[in-house]
Amino acid sequence: MSLPRPASRPIDPVGTMIALLIIGLWAVSLILLLYWEFEFTNPLVYVGVLFQMHLYTGLFITAHDAMHGSVSRHATVNKVIGWIAAILFSYNFYNRLLPKHHEHHRFVATGSDPDYHSSDHFWKWYWSFITTYLSPLQLVLMGATFWLLQVFFPIENLVLFWMLPAIMSTFQLFYFGTYLPHRGEHHNKHKSGTLAKNHFWAFLSCYFFGYHFEHHDSPGTPWWQLWRMK
Repeated sequence: MSLPRPASRPIDPVGTMIALLIIGLWAVSLILLLYWEFEFTNPLVYVGVLFQMHLYTGLFITAHDAMHGSVSRHATVNKVIGWIAAILFSYNFYNRLLPKHHEHHRFVATGSDPDYHSSDHFWKWYWSFITTYLSPLQLVLMGATFWLLQVFFPIENLVLFWMLPAIMSTFQLFYFGTYLPHRGEHHNKHKSGTLAKNHFWAFLSCYFFGYHFEHHDSPGTPWWQLWRMK
C-alpha cells in the first residue's frame, strides 16, 4: 500500500496570515461594494462580481485547508479560522463539513464519497453536491441576514455583491474542485484527474485545486503551496 507524499506544512505565521488576508479582503471588498452607487452600464460592476466570487471561493478553500490542519500548526488557531471562513461562506458549519470532507478523501469516487455522483451528469451531480452540504438552517440564517442588511444597503448591491457571488462560487468550487477531477474513470491510486500544468490558470480557476491528484497525494499541503506538488 502506497503512502501519501509528505505534506508541505505551513510555517507559522505564514499560513495564518494568508488565511486572514483572504478573510480580510473578502470583508473589505464586500463593504466597499455594498456602499457603491453604481450604474449597470459600468463594466467594473461585473468585475466586482467576479472578484467577490473568487474571494468567496477563497473562504471555502481556507476552511478546507483548516480541515487538513494546514492553516496553522496551532490546533485552536487552525480550528477558529476554519470556523470563521466556513460561517462567512453562507453559514456553513465547520463541524458538519469536516467529517464529510474526510469521507471524501477516504472513500474517493465510491458510493461512500459524499462528493461523488456516479452519473457523471453535471446538473444531477451539482444538485447532489449542493444538497449534501446545504441545510435548512443555512437558508433561514441567510434569509434573516438579507432582511437585516437591506435596512442598511440597497437591495441591488446585496443581490449583486453578496448573494450572486456566493452562488457563483459554488459552481466554481464544484466544477474545478469536484466535477472535472472526478468525472469518468481514473486508473490511479487517488481516482482523480488533474489540470495541465499552468499555475496562473490553476490559481485563477480554483486556488490550485484543479491540481486535484496532487491534493489527494499530499492533502496537508496548503493551497498556496499546492503548485509545488505538480
